[in-house]
Amino acid sequence: MKVVLKLPRISMNMQEGTIVAWRVAPGTAFAAGDVLYEVETEKVTSEVTAPCNGVLIEILAEAGTDLEVGDPVCRIEQRG
Repeated sequence: MKVVLKLPRISMNMQEGTIVAWRVAPGTAFAAGDVLYEVETEKVTSEVTAPCNGVLIEILAEAGTDLEVGDPVCRIEQRG
């Protein structure tokens, strides 16, 4: 099933973040818990992990993009 992942709220006060780097390239398979990308908030840079097994289909927010919590980040294909 294809799913759009959105920027999660990493801390209670987080309103926005900047994508710092992608750790997975489009077409690459990943497992639940693997780091997909890094996001910088006003206080810290955090790693965002995969919620499930899958394949990254498309990056919707390239490194350097500023996003609000809930904005689309990438499209994945869920597997198993």
